[in-house]
Amino acid sequence: MADATSQPELGASELSTNPLPGDSTHSSSSPLQDDPAAPSYTSAVPTPGISRTASFNSSYQDESFADADDGSFFPPVERLTMFDFIENLALQQRVEKIQSYASAQTEKLKKRAKSRGADTRARVVEEWRRRIPTEGEQLEKYKKRMRQSVDRLNERWNDSTAVTIREKTSFITAVMNIFISGYLVGAHPEIMPYWYTAQLLYFMPIRYYTYHKKGYHYFLADLCYFVNFLAVLSIWVFPKSKRLFISTYCLAFGNNAIAIAMWRNSLVFHSMDKVVSLFIHIMPCVTLHCLVHLLPPEYQKEHFPAIYDIRYSSPDSPQHYGLLQMVLWATIPYAVWQLGYHLLITVRRREKIAAGRPTSFTWLRKSYAKTWIGKIVLSLPNFLQEPAFMFIQYSYACITMIPCPIWFWYRWPSGLFLATVFVWSVYNGATYYIDVFGNRFQKELEALKKDVAKWQSSPEGGFGPLTPGETPGERKNSTGEKEIDSIPPLEGATGSKSAADGELRGRK
Repeated sequence: MADATSQPELGASELSTNPLPGDSTHSSSSPLQDDPAAPSYTSAVPTPGISRTASFNSSYQDESFADADDGSFFPPVERLTMFDFIENLALQQRVEKIQSYASAQTEKLKKRAKSRGADTRARVVEEWRRRIPTEGEQLEKYKKRMRQSVDRLNERWNDSTAVTIREKTSFITAVMNIFISGYLVGAHPEIMPYWYTAQLLYFMPIRYYTYHKKGYHYFLADLCYFVNFLAVLSIWVFPKSKRLFISTYCLAFGNNAIAIAMWRNSLVFHSMDKVVSLFIHIMPCVTLHCLVHLLPPEYQKEHFPAIYDIRYSSPDSPQHYGLLQMVLWATIPYAVWQLGYHLLITVRRREKIAAGRPTSFTWLRKSYAKTWIGKIVLSLPNFLQEPAFMFIQYSYACITMIPCPIWFWYRWPSGLFLATVFVWSVYNGATYYIDVFGNRFQKELEALKKDVAKWQSSPEGGFGPLTPGETPGERKNSTGEKEIDSIPPLEGATGSKSAADGELRGRK
């Protein structure tokens, strides 16, 4: 107590003798209050004042949190000293300093972000300028694309028109074949068997070689080739066999002739394959027509006695064949062929056929899969599909034989029937030329036209749409240049030729 009374008083009043609950500056008097022997007055104890080492906010805030029931946060005004006022004046400067520092940092971050954004924008613009080609590069790119289009079009044109020597030979052979065959039918029908046999000996090795090379040699066992074999036997080996001749005639005018429409045989002069296919189906009919209707009776009796006996027999004679006899005798060689085809091809070559080797059955099953008859066959189990196909083939052969007595006994209906199937093959050939070559060439022109239109409508120096009353040659682009009304040959293009060469090609 002596030490406490020796400290000088700093103007402490009577109110300050009782410390407030939140007054942290009077913590030194707490022990006196805790001591029960201490007197009830503490006026002799001087108030040390508010310390300058810490702000009053934090000191009193801590004590206020310690006693939540007391709502006092700031000490009473009479307890404040001069140092507290000085600290309050310095607090505003601190706040301003913190605000200025925050503003400076904000401006620094803004400048850095702005600089970074400008750098990013500059890099993006530079990258964009580097990727976008210049006008000269765009022109070279356009010329390159146009040159490739012209070369591709010229190559396709050369593939379609400037054909190889083999195709030219096939074209000449097909045209001369029609010319010579027509002349022989009208002037010398007795030479037609020789002409037919000579062509058969020429075409069949070619067909065997090409089909075997492509893996199509199983097609050589089809009925059309078997009919040609029967025709050769009937003409040169067994000319006296009436039943063989009737069978050959019914199968030729029935199955072979109708197959021109069913198998889409077409008269395409430059294709040796299509010419041979048409020959195999129509030439036996033409030859038999000449032997039956165009030869004189004396010549028939001498060289083809079977035809003479049938043609000039009485209706009640056993040698006079009607529809039932024709169909009956025609089914015998057909059954021989069908049984041999099934054993030699379908059974013995089953593994190779399953591996992908095509036959007439697999081709028809694929081609007619969407038709009603194809759906019926494919809906059957696998072991029943081939018998169903064989039954359909036999039914088709019998149906096509029904009008054969008319073709055999009457000359003009037979000639009209042959003319009809020949015109059908010509129509198929015309469709092939238009669909394959015409549409293919038109597609190439359309693609080239789209490239030109795309370039002309582009903003980099292209041409805009036509205005009313403006022709293509008068239209101008964005630079004021006139539009070209025709595309000149590009330098370096392999397809560019002179005008005289173009006129010569057009005449050819």
